[in-house]
Amino acid sequence: MGYETIRFPEGSTFLVTGSAGFIGSNLVEAILNLGYRVRGLDNFSTGKKENVDSLLVNPNYEFIEGDIRDLGTCMKACEGVDYVLHQAAWGSVPRSIEMPLLYEEINIKGTLHMMEAARQNGVKKFVYASSSSVYGDEPNLPKKEGKEGNVLSPYALTKMVDEEYGKLYTKLYGLDTYGLRYFNVFGRRQDPNGAYAAVIPKFIKQLLNNERPTINGDGKQSRDFTYIENVIEANLKACNASSEAAGQAYNIAYGGREFLIDIYNHLLNALGKDIQPVFGPDRKGDIKHSNADISKAQQMLGYEPEWSFERGIDSAIDWYKENLGYLEPV
Repeated sequence: MGYETIRFPEGSTFLVTGSAGFIGSNLVEAILNLGYRVRGLDNFSTGKKENVDSLLVNPNYEFIEGDIRDLGTCMKACEGVDYVLHQAAWGSVPRSIEMPLLYEEINIKGTLHMMEAARQNGVKKFVYASSSSVYGDEPNLPKKEGKEGNVLSPYALTKMVDEEYGKLYTKLYGLDTYGLRYFNVFGRRQDPNGAYAAVIPKFIKQLLNNERPTINGDGKQSRDFTYIENVIEANLKACNASSEAAGQAYNIAYGGREFLIDIYNHLLNALGKDIQPVFGPDRKGDIKHSNADISKAQQMLGYEPEWSFERGIDSAIDWYKENLGYLEPV
């Protein structure tokens, strides 16, 4: 049942990289609420200072401003740490197509630095963010681990390489690594601003401001949208998983399938708006449909997501109504 009852040894310390970001800051908050010590690492390239500042009031939280591309920073961050939750990365398929070299530096080299620092510091578990994008052009639904196609973007390739390094670090060095293939995560603190913003927060913000959102393609593409609470559960359960489950990657989703045009109409109804969208071209490198088979994570990690899309989207809408000003660019 969820993650509120998960327990770790007293005095356990977690390192969350990308801790000023959407997923990272939610992980920090959840672990602090469970009563454990957390160290955060972020360079604010995509994260927000207010996500850190709002949590620093907790005496169990320590923050390091630094870059995972620097091995020395990673070594320092891993000192005395039991569990690493590695979320630091650059997302966005379209941006990776524009900036492949930067994605190589951050998502591959930075992740390798973190694994090596975790190994040298005797970390118990290394849990890292992968992505459903590794399935590439594999057409069959639901997506199942072990049945991947050709990747369609530099971003997807970086995540596939991370998974291969994860396998090697478990096999060669005995570092328990767990790759979490996130499927379209959404929820509180997800940034609605910028050209590469995720679709749900972007739509919510635009509709609240009475603007016409652009839907890329015909709106009939589908995704397994996954609420942030399910992702927190997966990370913490991976930290408690057996070593037999290490060195592998797992689908982390709700196991549902939502069509983009249906989500748009749900948002219209929930917000009491009547605004027609603009239909634009398909996004380069995007897959048409995505839906996860989560049975492996259920079996190996004990993952049992409690937050359906409907429950999550209503919670997210409430949060954005209250906090949209908090997310405005300075």
